[in-house]
Amino acid sequence: MADPASYRPKTGEIPNDPGVYRFRDPHGRVIYVGKAKNLRQRLTSYFANPLTLLPKTYAMVHAAASVEWTVVGSELEALQLEYTWIKEFSPRYNLAFRDDKTYPYLAVTMGEKFPRVQVMRGDRRKGTRYFGPYTAGAIRETMDTLLKVFPVRSCSAGVFKRAEQSGRPCLLGYIDKCSAPCVGRVTPEEHRALAEDFCAFMGGEAKRFISQLEKRMAAAVEELDFEAAASLRDDIIAMKKVFERNAVVLSEDTDADVFAIEEDELEAAVQVFHVRGGRIRGQRGWVVEKVEEASGPAFIEHLLQQVYGAQAETDARIPREVLIPVMPDDAEQLTEWLSNLRGARVSLRVPQRGDKAALAKTVHENAVQALKLHKVRRAGDITTRSLALQELQEALELPEPPLRIESFDISHVQGTNVVGSMVVVEDGIAKKSEYRKFTVTGEAARDDTAAMHDVLTRRFRNYLAEKELPVAERDQHSKFAYPPNLVVVDGGQPQVTAAVKALAEIGISSDEVQVVGLAKRLEEVWLPEGDFPVVLPRASQGLYLLQRIRDEAHRFAITFHRQRRGKAMTVSVLDDVPGLGPARKKAILTHFGSVKRLRAATPEEIAEVAGVGPTLAASVYGKFHAPGLEETAPAVNYATGEILES
Repeated sequence: MADPASYRPKTGEIPNDPGVYRFRDPHGRVIYVGKAKNLRQRLTSYFANPLTLLPKTYAMVHAAASVEWTVVGSELEALQLEYTWIKEFSPRYNLAFRDDKTYPYLAVTMGEKFPRVQVMRGDRRKGTRYFGPYTAGAIRETMDTLLKVFPVRSCSAGVFKRAEQSGRPCLLGYIDKCSAPCVGRVTPEEHRALAEDFCAFMGGEAKRFISQLEKRMAAAVEELDFEAAASLRDDIIAMKKVFERNAVVLSEDTDADVFAIEEDELEAAVQVFHVRGGRIRGQRGWVVEKVEEASGPAFIEHLLQQVYGAQAETDARIPREVLIPVMPDDAEQLTEWLSNLRGARVSLRVPQRGDKAALAKTVHENAVQALKLHKVRRAGDITTRSLALQELQEALELPEPPLRIESFDISHVQGTNVVGSMVVVEDGIAKKSEYRKFTVTGEAARDDTAAMHDVLTRRFRNYLAEKELPVAERDQHSKFAYPPNLVVVDGGQPQVTAAVKALAEIGISSDEVQVVGLAKRLEEVWLPEGDFPVVLPRASQGLYLLQRIRDEAHRFAITFHRQRRGKAMTVSVLDDVPGLGPARKKAILTHFGSVKRLRAATPEEIAEVAGVGPTLAASVYGKFHAPGLEETAPAVNYATGEILES
């Protein structure tokens, strides 16, 4: 741990202006971002008597190695910059609101030419409208019911393209749950209008659509068109079924998000009900580890900052009213920021009485139950991960638990298409955003140990190079910026020796990065200087963690190898046409849909493809119609036997 006095700035150097500050660890990684009305007052408080600091603040200050700040023009600008940096750096000691992933969303991809209705989880995408969240069963039922009334496309891009090329719709098109724009039953404009109506219904305009259908049904009855009337009746029943699922809780002109929090010393559960048109349209929840000393007003500020900042980036609608349990300290600036994001006035309120206060109480009860459920589910998980890291520390005689572990693997088929993989685990949890792939060529591809030597050399050479970058540049080049506590290679003593040699050659000692190998045959753990392996008990959580990491590295390497092998083994009849590059070849195949149709085309028809002139069209035509080449073989993926362009 660093001594805060070693990097404490002089008081006179710190301005009295509003601004945003960042604490960095010895590797230059941002570990905390904060804002202040007065930078000098706030920063000097971090370097006061350690006994007066709160425990988590004490841990953060001693984990840091430097602090820097940026002056801004106002408290509103500080709020905006703080959110931007928290999103960019994901600091370890800042609160991070992550969805509990319990509820999926009903999404409409309005950014596509033919919008698609689908169920989505995870990060939101621009150009997509979201409704919900719902429970898993309810969202499927809602989607299935509404597609009878609004037959919007719900198929994947692959299914849509195959239907478009074959001229035949999928099953949903035949049973009238899709308007089949893929085969031209409706125009793009008509299909988009259907999608707009779907969104309007889900957005709270259900009564308008139901009323319209009831009038059309009555008109059909008057004209004695009972078949049409029966179809409209079924649509009305379907709409009412979806509409009545949501109870009316507030007046119909109320659009609000109602937040509630339940917390203890270590964690906090957040619940929010989304009320639109007086009805509860969805619910979301987060459980947060309180790594930052924030509670009450400060907690609310961080919550609204992150939740609505993310919504604004995905075109999600911010409501007119936000109901919260306690008013934040910077309520005026926060209100202005939310209003700017929405493009209209946003009101922050603490409900005191009436229906809104009753609903807030219900939301709080949900937060209480969410925290209880989280603790029950997480107790065993946290204990198991901590036990695994502790067992590895003791068995491998490490100075501290291996909080960051990297595992490497090599994959190839008889020395061809050699690739390497790197997977990362932090605190016992896979960090997929930092997985890396390596292509191994030349002399390094002669055998597994040479390939492992090459992959590790490249990984840690990049680390050393990025380590020398200025801090500001390192933020933009963080691909290999942080070293692991433990490196795991797939194999025994030869692989471990190759790994240690690679690190030693570039100046990294075993004291800095420990290397072990995990052999598959008996699941033995090999150390660099041991004549005999370390044998962990079969029930050991530490062994289980190593196995999972090793297997994940193997899976990642195999996947990458198959991609390269499949690409290398794909051949096409168009590959050797003079003057025909990859872009034009793709354009031709896309235009005709298959080699079979291309073979039947005339030179004039081939020349209609964008970028293909008469001379090139004649060359392509001649490729298929030269003497003896009438039955040229189609493109084939020899790795799978699949005919690609028939």
